[in-house]
Amino acid sequence: MSTEHVLDQRPRSHARLLAPANKVPEVTVYFWIIKVLTTGMGETASDFLAHLFGPVPAVGLGGAGLVAALVLQFAVRRYVAWIYWTAIVMVSVFGTMAADVLHVGVGVPYALSTPAFLLVLAAVFALWYASERTLSIHSIRTRRRETFYWAAVLATFALGTAAGDLTASIGLGYLGSVVLFAVAICVPALAHRAGTLGAVTAFWTAYVITRPLGASIADWMAVPKSRGGLDWGLGPVTLSWTVAILGFVAYLAVSGRDKERLG
Repeated sequence: MSTEHVLDQRPRSHARLLAPANKVPEVTVYFWIIKVLTTGMGETASDFLAHLFGPVPAVGLGGAGLVAALVLQFAVRRYVAWIYWTAIVMVSVFGTMAADVLHVGVGVPYALSTPAFLLVLAAVFALWYASERTLSIHSIRTRRRETFYWAAVLATFALGTAAGDLTASIGLGYLGSVVLFAVAICVPALAHRAGTLGAVTAFWTAYVITRPLGASIADWMAVPKSRGGLDWGLGPVTLSWTVAILGFVAYLAVSGRDKERLG
């Protein structure tokens, strides 16, 4: 290799090291496992807190937890596993509460809130793309992009919650909803593999579907048998899924398997 070539490479390597780090994890199988776990845990935790403290205090507690988690997430300069996934958990809990408050507290039917949240998500994506010309999660390196990212994440959780409750309430039940969304989540994966769906679109489509999938599984495990569930209870399901999340996040924090690779 010539001296000129070496000198040409040094500035680019140096610039790469100085570039802002991506604030979200790499998409691996662990990402999807933890994502589904957080959706289910958020679903049952939200219901558990509402029963324990009452709906209004639970929403206040969930909102405070979400704000604290996001402040911490925005404060760090790079992706940190436990900080990022804590924020996701709090988004899951509060996103569930937001959808439930509209239905239970205000009386908005799921058939109306589901398309409403879909429009909110579409608006976030439109504003994000108009501003940044990309929706890729591999480029969350600025405060503005991170703001759009978390707005989209919050909208996907609220949308997924409403969609999951909608399918459960129209006759499919929780187990039927599990089967429906398990099949649905394969569609973007297969379409992307076949080359008919772009990576970014496939990712966000699957990301939305993980919410009703995980929530339906957790609800099916928690609700009484009279409602078509296994009757394990909200508390035990929330605790067991929390332990699973902690285990996977601890593994990633130690191994770094989901961190951005530079070089």
